[in-house]
Amino acid sequence: MTFTHNSTRFMRKFIEISEEVLVRLVSGKCVEGRLRRDEWTGKVMFMAYNRQPRHREKDKLVKKLPWGWVKESIGRLKVFGSFPKDVGTAQVMGLLEEHTRDAKNALIDRELIEFM
Repeated sequence: MTFTHNSTRFMRKFIEISEEVLVRLVSGKCVEGRLRRDEWTGKVMFMAYNRQPRHREKDKLVKKLPWGWVKESIGRLKVFGSFPKDVGTAQVMGLLEEHTRDAKNALIDRELIEFM
């Protein structure tokens, strides 16, 4: 449908959306999707993304270390260490070795407790 107003030409198009999307919009929810023009019918359609929420389990803390932690997730063992900048490089290297040793001992303890 085309009409003119004040010597400016406007074209009115309708966007086709599903009833499910309309219900979500009316309830105040945000709907992500894409607009697409069907080349056969010429209609502009809105297709909502069908995204599923992620249910991630939190990582389980194995041991808290003086300079970080050791955690266990579903598929990984994570070791984190953070050292202050104001100590020298030699001290950081020593702390890093100590941290690694503590992390290894924590993993050994976890293994012993888990399989006994």
